[in-house]
Amino acid sequence: MEFIDLKAQYAALKEEINANVLAVMESARFIGGPEVKELEEKLAAFVGRKHCVTCANGTDALQIAYMLYGIGEGDAVFCPDITFISSTEPSKMLGATSVFCDIQPDTYCICPESLERQIKAVLDEGKLTPKAVVAVDILGNPCDYDAINAICEKYDLILIEDAAQSFGASYKGKKCCSFGQIATTSFFPAKPLGCYGDGGAIFMDDDELAAVCRSICVHGKGPRGKYDNIRVGVNSRLDTMQAAILLPKLKAMIDHEIDDRQKVADAYNAAFEKDFTTPYVIPGCQSIYAQYAILAKDTATRDKVIAHLTEKKIPNMIYYPTPQHALPVFVDEPAYGEKFTNADDYCARTLSLPMHPYMSAEDQKTVIDAVLEAL
Repeated sequence: MEFIDLKAQYAALKEEINANVLAVMESARFIGGPEVKELEEKLAAFVGRKHCVTCANGTDALQIAYMLYGIGEGDAVFCPDITFISSTEPSKMLGATSVFCDIQPDTYCICPESLERQIKAVLDEGKLTPKAVVAVDILGNPCDYDAINAICEKYDLILIEDAAQSFGASYKGKKCCSFGQIATTSFFPAKPLGCYGDGGAIFMDDDELAAVCRSICVHGKGPRGKYDNIRVGVNSRLDTMQAAILLPKLKAMIDHEIDDRQKVADAYNAAFEKDFTTPYVIPGCQSIYAQYAILAKDTATRDKVIAHLTEKKIPNMIYYPTPQHALPVFVDEPAYGEKFTNADDYCARTLSLPMHPYMSAEDQKTVIDAVLEAL
């Protein structure tokens, strides 16, 4: 059994993927081929944004977003305490300060109340300038954007949506990647929409911002091309081969994979809701379940389940074992007295189970039976 079965997905899409890859090989348009533009147009249309700029990976997408807004020394960037380091890594790289916020106890996304407390603490101290909020749709579950948007507007903050795990999910009728001034996603192979290597994308509606974004992605190129450098940029482009692979995968996601993921989640929810805390999704919203995480009643129970699953050779993971504030790299970031109670509790009890849209009913039953056996 696979935790995320990319082999099963490839088998289902093999004919289309192989044909697209062969076409790229025959054209020799390995960088900037027509498949890249086609993908960008389809991605933008799917999420409801005016512009999509693809890049080399999801971390680059976030770094470029930071660069677009000039985030740097003296700036405070607010981020949930439960995420992968790439959400705030660019902050550290560019000289800004990461200010972590506790998560909500149900969605595990950034807590609006904790966010506002941390903003007020930064303002009261007076050493840093509140600049941006990175809202992470953790595990594929969208944030409470009504509340977060209101806070960003109140304090005049840039909202960056980190949708690395949530491409395909939606919040109250709007697709993830459509929130904030700018949004980013990742096409890492294990993501809901993954390529066969690294890849990422940046979404926005502002024409001028999109033009600068394309410039930054190619060494700060100017109107006359890549030898007309008008700003400091990076080298971050999505290869044509990866775009060609993503095109049939995007179609499959739209046609059936979102629904198929929900069916697996529904089966898990029905089986586990009595003994575990199962994923909560805000009414009117849809998670893409990049990971399916349950919370055991305590760490001992979680570890007992992990041991039993491992013994039966059923893959399992912990997303994430350590909150950001406790990572050695962020030990000097200011906490302003925030306790991170929900984040610590989440890390102590969380466990993720196999989840993908090609999971058979038999495999689902095997996982369910093994988890319940462990109790």
